[in-house]
Amino acid sequence: MIKLPKYQSMIFIFLVACSPGGDSTPEAVEPSGTLTFIHLNDTYRIDAVEEGRAGGFGRVVTIIRELKRQGNDVRILQGGDFLFPSLESQLWQGEQMVDAFNFMDNIAPMYVVPGNHEFDRRGPEAVINAVRLSEFDWLGDNVRLLTGNEAIDQSLQTGFVFESGGNKIGIFALTIHQDDGGNDRDYAPIDRDYVGIAEASIKRLEAKNVDAIIGLTHLHLWTDKEIAKLKASHPRFLFIAGGHEHEPQHEAATEESAEIVKGASNARTIWQIDVSFPEDGGIPEIVTKRIKLDETVATDADYEILETRWRRKLLEKIPFLPAQIGTAAVRLDAREVTIRNEESSWANFIVDQMRSAFGEPAADFAFVNSGTLRIDDYIAEDITFEDIGRTFGFSSYLRHLVLTGSDFKAVMEAGYRGTGPSMGYFPQISGFRVCVDRSQPDGDRIIQLQLPAGSEWDDIEPDADYLVVAPDFLYRGGDGYDFSRARDVSRPGSELKYLVLDAIIRAQAAGETIGEPVNPDDSRIAMLAEGQDKCFD
Repeated sequence: MIKLPKYQSMIFIFLVACSPGGDSTPEAVEPSGTLTFIHLNDTYRIDAVEEGRAGGFGRVVTIIRELKRQGNDVRILQGGDFLFPSLESQLWQGEQMVDAFNFMDNIAPMYVVPGNHEFDRRGPEAVINAVRLSEFDWLGDNVRLLTGNEAIDQSLQTGFVFESGGNKIGIFALTIHQDDGGNDRDYAPIDRDYVGIAEASIKRLEAKNVDAIIGLTHLHLWTDKEIAKLKASHPRFLFIAGGHEHEPQHEAATEESAEIVKGASNARTIWQIDVSFPEDGGIPEIVTKRIKLDETVATDADYEILETRWRRKLLEKIPFLPAQIGTAAVRLDAREVTIRNEESSWANFIVDQMRSAFGEPAADFAFVNSGTLRIDDYIAEDITFEDIGRTFGFSSYLRHLVLTGSDFKAVMEAGYRGTGPSMGYFPQISGFRVCVDRSQPDGDRIIQLQLPAGSEWDDIEPDADYLVVAPDFLYRGGDGYDFSRARDVSRPGSELKYLVLDAIIRAQAAGETIGEPVNPDDSRIAMLAEGQDKCFD
């Protein structure tokens, strides 16, 4: 949101909240001459998160309406991942998201690129249905749809161009390949030559005499950075609006590199990109602004009607969803900003259930990729069925296996690779503690890996065998983990969400509460501070 003094913010919120419904931009508004993009990415909920205090499309709509009242030509960009996973998508295959996007598209045109989660389903039916229902534009330059439905397959647009104030703007769009964390589907083949395809697309757009070029991507940040370098040869390439990472990212523009922006998941933080076009036909200028959507931004009243309608439908399908199944001992933190970056109280409870998933003897170690845990919220006081349903957006079966200490350490290195915040492969752990030095090269960042020995801690023994429980998804190579040296591997079983549900119900029956706060003086996951050589004495 445009940053205003507190008293002005309150006036603005009051006026917006009381404004008439619908797209109420007056006909007489004088165009400002500014083209404004509102960018969001990785949105899995149609409502707000963090107990309603953050994000939500209703707040996005409020921002868009105000920009239109100022005379701006507003366009919405969505950087992929919206159909799946979520509690609602398990029931409606993403129809609730399409409905929300259609609502926004009716206020300002919306352009989306598919992310990896659009192709979660092995068959094409969900994508066919979503595209058929969509009023917004689907873009994709390195992905094709081969669903067998000709109309649907032709709807994914390449070399997309639109006009604004007499200027032509071109957009190329890129989706992540299976080798980088995407989904391999016969109905949606993806070309991995990201830079090559981007440059070819830019050249085709230049041949159409566009005034500005932007990229809409669902890729890793380091890939976006390589693509951004094409600006050196193509100066009208202004910026990349990306997705896949779940916390805000920004790489400033240079003469040789386009600007890069990415928002936070579930629209907790979005971006405003203002583009102005010089009268002499020169290179357009952009101004980017990061907007935090919190309680200072009112929710659009008309959008609330849509949100309430889907909530009613959800409770009709699952009337027991709000029912209490347990009690939280403390406010359990399951926000993505926590769960994908550091030790989490909710994740600790979950992963602790994994070690006994296959009976006795309990496993020595267990871990889960944080991308499995999708709720992006706090869990406080009453624990409900809905908390479980939103935590587990898809099935998560487990495996029991044996690894030597050195092989286990090598497996765990995958969880601390790369740069940037909020990676879904970041592991939440049980049965051990780890000290990580992020200044070291990938694959050599774990400084200490220790297991409890009575009241003390011992270093893991490289040649000793340890029993490990991990998600089947990771065992099969998901999120970059390599279990190729594992032995005595069980078949997949013991689904994690039912383990957690059972543990909560049993605790409630015994009159016990769930969870405990993270203890910073006795952490499971520690990051080495500068000037230190180890985290644990």
